[in-house]
Amino acid sequence: MRHLHESTPTFSDWEGVHDAVANAYFPHALRPRAAGSADLPARTELEVVDLSLVRLAHMRFGGTVEIASEHPGGIAINLQVRGSMESVLGSSRVTTTPGQAATFPADTPARLPSWTPDSVILGLRVDEDYLAREAERVLARKGLALPRVVDLTGPEGRAWVGMARSTLRNARDCGGVLYQDPRVAESVASMLVTGLLLAAVPEEAAASTRPRPVHRVIEAMEADPARPWSPADLAEIAGCSVRRLQQAFREHVGTSPLAYLHDLRLDRVRVDLAAGARPVTDVAMRWGLHHMGRFAADYKRRFGELPSQTAARAA
Repeated sequence: MRHLHESTPTFSDWEGVHDAVANAYFPHALRPRAAGSADLPARTELEVVDLSLVRLAHMRFGGTVEIASEHPGGIAINLQVRGSMESVLGSSRVTTTPGQAATFPADTPARLPSWTPDSVILGLRVDEDYLAREAERVLARKGLALPRVVDLTGPEGRAWVGMARSTLRNARDCGGVLYQDPRVAESVASMLVTGLLLAAVPEEAAASTRPRPVHRVIEAMEADPARPWSPADLAEIAGCSVRRLQQAFREHVGTSPLAYLHDLRLDRVRVDLAAGARPVTDVAMRWGLHHMGRFAADYKRRFGELPSQTAARAA
């Protein structure tokens, strides 16, 4: 984890503000909306914690500005901390107030027409593929689209906000040193995304995508992914036929039970490699992956890098 910007940086002009926010959060176009005193940029506040695939940002602008961004490669979740904010996404216009978060899909033009000085945002930038993997892992759901506005005023939402603020506070107190270990950064990123998903997708909605037999099978596989599960074993846990279980998985999870299990094993291997476990072959076999050529190819497909690259980064 890197603590990119302190909470009270000094900016001399709007170009400097733009460059800092673009580097720390998302590329964008920034336009001041009204002429003001020369010290308005200096009153901009920006604090960002970099967790690789996830970034957490606390932002306030010193003057009224218009922001336009396509959020390339990542999902933006902008929680309104103070003030209110209108956001435009295609023909959709929404206004968020404290406790509500506007969400922005990746690679889609969006505008914030009037970000005023009293408006404070706690933003979460999440890599698009990472969010999809976490949604599959946490909710057993493929193709998740977050609601346009997420209400974070309930118990789960308030817990997530507390978690996010604690992450910022810890980074501030230690300058990010405590979180430079990639294992810690990955753990914190997963915690933030998991908490957000649980707050954004009500339990009844998540449950509706996971019929009870599917849920039981997923729980069993996650509890012991290294076990040499057979289709018959999983069908017995589900209490239905192999064919019916496969149909239910494809309908509600988007893949087969054994394909889900394979990706789950890859996830566990990645966590161990990032934690420094060696050698790669032993780690893979420990989680039930015995075909090394296929393992490396599947790992790269899922994570965008070879297992040896994950291991080297943690060395």
